[in-house]
Amino acid sequence: MEKALELFEAWYSHLPVHKASGGPAKGTIAAAIAVLERLREDYRLKIEAHTAQGGAQISGVSGQAVKKILARFGETRPFAKEGGRTNRGGPGDIKKMLQALKKANLEKLAAERRDEILNEMQRFLVGKVVEFHNRERIKMIYDPSKSTWQNIQNLLGLARETGKEGPVAQHVVGAKLQLRFPEITVSNESYSTADEQLGRPGDFYIGDTAFHVTVAPMGPVYEKCKDNLENGYRVFLLVPERAVTGARQNAELMVAGRIAVEAIESFVGQNIEELSYFSRDKLKNGFRRLLEKYNDRVEAVETDKSMLIEIPRNL
Repeated sequence: MEKALELFEAWYSHLPVHKASGGPAKGTIAAAIAVLERLREDYRLKIEAHTAQGGAQISGVSGQAVKKILARFGETRPFAKEGGRTNRGGPGDIKKMLQALKKANLEKLAAERRDEILNEMQRFLVGKVVEFHNRERIKMIYDPSKSTWQNIQNLLGLARETGKEGPVAQHVVGAKLQLRFPEITVSNESYSTADEQLGRPGDFYIGDTAFHVTVAPMGPVYEKCKDNLENGYRVFLLVPERAVTGARQNAELMVAGRIAVEAIESFVGQNIEELSYFSRDKLKNGFRRLLEKYNDRVEAVETDKSMLIEIPRNL
């Protein structure tokens, strides 16, 4: 196994690096994962056994097929929707992979032992997929024809798809507050840092007001709000628009009329409009400043750089 994995990793290390992904082409990784799966059933190392007619594409590599294999290793985030079909360099890369496997002489092993080694090769590639997700920034689309509220909601929706809505919401609100109050220092902590660890009343504290940001308002956050009120703080509870109605009802049951529940989309969006003087010409610059401030804050405290947002070209 050690020799086989060494040859396999050497093949991977010599793959061309693409600027867009910071590593080998996603299509090549997807194709390799799928071909290794096929080799577990039919161990043939000639490239012709793995290419479609004409040899321009690796056969049987679909986004769905790759998704299923990744899920087996616990990786469920979207990776390569088209599999390896859009990667023109794929067949050449896979041919070199097959040549590396040939040097490992795995055909001499019992099928069960060979399957174990092929599984480890797939695990290695899945690790690279995880690294890719940890590098890849959130790619939002800024649509100037849409309201700022809608663009904020679209950003949160993208973050939700990849399991990052919570930290993105917190840092967007932090960026908004820092832009609005440049003369004061708005606290900036990693998303995983609990309020209790720092002795702070909420995610943010300005004047005599505690701000709590959550995308899934549950019992504990209302208890925190109640505790804030008992200690003399004013309280804002910021949640996504979809959760506003339920959060307001729960807040009224806890302490009627004392917790201000607002949608994150409105809280951030209206402020950006105000800072842009409600001017369409200034709004693009205002939105860009929000994203830049957001990235600065994420860069300063988060180790997971996939929370960073790629600034849209039209900004």
